[in-house]
Amino acid sequence: MGDIHLIELQEQSVAGVRQRIRMEEITTVFDTRFTEVLQALRSAGVAPAGAPYARYRGGVGETVDVEVGFPVTQPFAGSGDVVGETLPAVRAVEAVHEGGYDSLKQTYEAVERWMGERDLRPLDQSWEIYEAGPESDPDPATWRTRVIFPVTGPQVESR
Repeated sequence: MGDIHLIELQEQSVAGVRQRIRMEEITTVFDTRFTEVLQALRSAGVAPAGAPYARYRGGVGETVDVEVGFPVTQPFAGSGDVVGETLPAVRAVEAVHEGGYDSLKQTYEAVERWMGERDLRPLDQSWEIYEAGPESDPDPATWRTRVIFPVTGPQVESR
């Protein structure tokens, strides 16, 4: 895992599908829903503007409220289950996870410790950006996931 730091994010238009799923379904949902979003974008003549993401709202337990999709260069009107949304302009904690998804938990734990040491509190959502993964190389050692936690706290509120 790379270093953990605060970043400023600009608002980003995205197109995605949101649903509540059981955690054990997440791989299947990712496999089908990313393809669905890409097809909707293609049909609308809109190109993705970056790597795919998954946004998590609320807590993660046996089930999770997840939105999967892609950033877009312009607001997306929507098509079927695929809707236009935005990732908000926020101050956030970012960590880059390098390696397979099975070790993402350690990155999350490190981020939570880092936030706790700085009295930062996560807001009600977080997201992952899959900069490199199984679609780009079957070797998990080459995978790269940005983990983003919008936060509030003394270092954020005093800016």
